[in-house]
Amino acid sequence: MKIVVLDGYTLNPGDLSWDSLNEIGELTVYDRTIKEADAIIKAIADAEIVFTNKTPITKDILEKVPSVKYIGVLATGYNVVDVVAATASGITVTNIPAYSTPSVAQMTFALLLEMCNQVGKHNDTVWTGQWSNSPDFCFWNTPLIELAGKTLGIIGFGRIGKATAKIAQAFGMKVLVYTRNRTAELKNTTCQYADFEDLLAHSDVISLHCPLTEATRGIINRDTISRMKDGVLIVNTARGPLIVEVDLVAALNSGKVAGAALDVVSVEPIEKTNELFNAKNCIITPHIAWAPKESRERLMNITVENLKAFIDGRPVNVVYE
Repeated sequence: MKIVVLDGYTLNPGDLSWDSLNEIGELTVYDRTIKEADAIIKAIADAEIVFTNKTPITKDILEKVPSVKYIGVLATGYNVVDVVAATASGITVTNIPAYSTPSVAQMTFALLLEMCNQVGKHNDTVWTGQWSNSPDFCFWNTPLIELAGKTLGIIGFGRIGKATAKIAQAFGMKVLVYTRNRTAELKNTTCQYADFEDLLAHSDVISLHCPLTEATRGIINRDTISRMKDGVLIVNTARGPLIVEVDLVAALNSGKVAGAALDVVSVEPIEKTNELFNAKNCIITPHIAWAPKESRERLMNITVENLKAFIDGRPVNVVYE
């Protein structure tokens, strides 16, 4: 059995092991794959098992690789694979759910706390001598924000949204949740469901945890921002296109939005011409919320278990359109 990993570097830049997959079949790992169709076809031409993270596998590619029986997406989102075409060809497609929940929830608050306490900037003031030159025993040059008593609006309430809500409550925050699928889980005096308009109007912080769909694309835009509180903070650890970036830039520069912290952007890696580089009070990290080693170890383990389950004739984490 030939197994090909198309773009393995982000999962395993060298601190994990591919041995578990290598024990199952003849393994070839490409750290990165040119995203041209011919190169992809050449890489997987005689493979039965294919793993991809961001390398696209389209209907046209699938038509030229009849040996492929299984495609494992090394992520939760699986839009890089034409699942309809794969299913029609008898190819099983799986993804990796839930592996990054603790890491992404942690990163959400790392970003939020950075906006509130400006730890990085104040560390810089110490090392550049500004504190030493201060006439006072303490020194700060940006506003500092306490989270206790503030309201966090969470858009999307899957595993990560729920984990984020628990952390928010530990900080003494009130939580409003907008989601299509309401359950009693986590609902209490400090965590309540809300309709979209109420969440926009009453949240001091808005954090995005919803999937990218046609309904959610651009959900943060000029119109929805206009209905938010003045001075709102926005955090996005979900998907870049949930935000209309040019509208966010305008809101940041006008002060309507006091700050934004983004781990994802519309095009990744971020383009040098991205409008966000013109924004005030905008923190951008390079899509790392999912990337702690512990999270990637879980991803690797689930990857192996997904493949073993498929080989045993009882596939799990199968995705459909």
